[in-house]
Amino acid sequence: MAETDLIPTRRDVLRTGTAVGIGLLAGCSGDASTGTPTSSATSTNTPTETDSGQSVTMEPVGEVEFEEPPERWVPFTGDYADIGVALGQADGLAGIGIRARYAAHLYEELPGVSVNKEELPQLYQDGVDKEIFYEVDADLHVIDPNFMINRLQWSEGDVEEVVDNVAPFLGNTSFTQVYDWHNYRYYSIYEAFEVLAETFQERARYEAFKTYHDEVVGEVQSRTPEASPDVAVLYPAGIPPESFFPYLVGEGTQSRHWRDLQVNDALAANGVTDAQAGGGRIDFETLLEIDPDVLAIRLQGDVSEEYFDQNIRSHLEDHDVASDLSAVQNDRVIYGGVTYQGPIIHLFQLERAAQGLYPDEFGDEQLFDRERIAEIVTDGE
Repeated sequence: MAETDLIPTRRDVLRTGTAVGIGLLAGCSGDASTGTPTSSATSTNTPTETDSGQSVTMEPVGEVEFEEPPERWVPFTGDYADIGVALGQADGLAGIGIRARYAAHLYEELPGVSVNKEELPQLYQDGVDKEIFYEVDADLHVIDPNFMINRLQWSEGDVEEVVDNVAPFLGNTSFTQVYDWHNYRYYSIYEAFEVLAETFQERARYEAFKTYHDEVVGEVQSRTPEASPDVAVLYPAGIPPESFFPYLVGEGTQSRHWRDLQVNDALAANGVTDAQAGGGRIDFETLLEIDPDVLAIRLQGDVSEEYFDQNIRSHLEDHDVASDLSAVQNDRVIYGGVTYQGPIIHLFQLERAAQGLYPDEFGDEQLFDRERIAEIVTDGE
């Protein structure tokens, strides 16, 4: 079937605003051959009322107009999927970039909240073909188009085609701040959350989440010991690991729980380059030179304590070199969480990180109320 046979008629429900329609993307109007975007204009989270509905603004796209809130929506990364679920939009979730990197299993602890990610179409299949966007047929792509261009080898023409024939893009790559092509504004978890709340017209859920989030973080921080440990966040290059990809505790949303817990970044202090910025693997010999207080091992998916003990802790304890690390000898090898976190996943990751870093203070205590979060998601208050 020819690709043109898949093109639907232009939606009446959503349409891109002037800022997107002219020059395609405020942040993607650079050299398409190099994938280098130019800076976009200053944006705001405040929605603008129009004659036909409302508009929201987010860099790098700029302004997007809606005649009514989108029903079907698709993110690429799990942080935006989590934001949509927090806003009560789970039923409209129409796909995901990579299923394994979306920690939807955490919703099992929230009564009445669930996402069966195995039923979601996966956008990435040895690359991302435009045809999957036609098949998913969403009303909104909650994706930074510059991510598609610079990380997934799309052209500006590919993005423009999908915008014209399927639906607009609205998203900002904020999980990390090391990509050299991202020369426009970054958004925190809650800044992105606010933009999507206006998009879906779910302001009350956003406000309820933010209020409770601030309470939880404040309480956890009030109980956190003053002495901050030196932590190395690592992703195994294999299981069991012999080397790791280093991840710095930077300003990206992927590190929000570590910043909340005010840890010291052992890797950054020793001049290690983040893997997402082209840093290479580091082995146990290099780690021994740094000798962090804590090793926080990041893994994707549903990671049980049994799996972590068997495949990470035990391996390090039995390893000729790793066994000499202070973190291994002092039982300070902890689970480091997943990469993509929105408001729900962040609370789970904050809790598990606090328990791992400070077991004498937090133990196995639940640090946030599952029922309260479930009520916000399901009831909006």
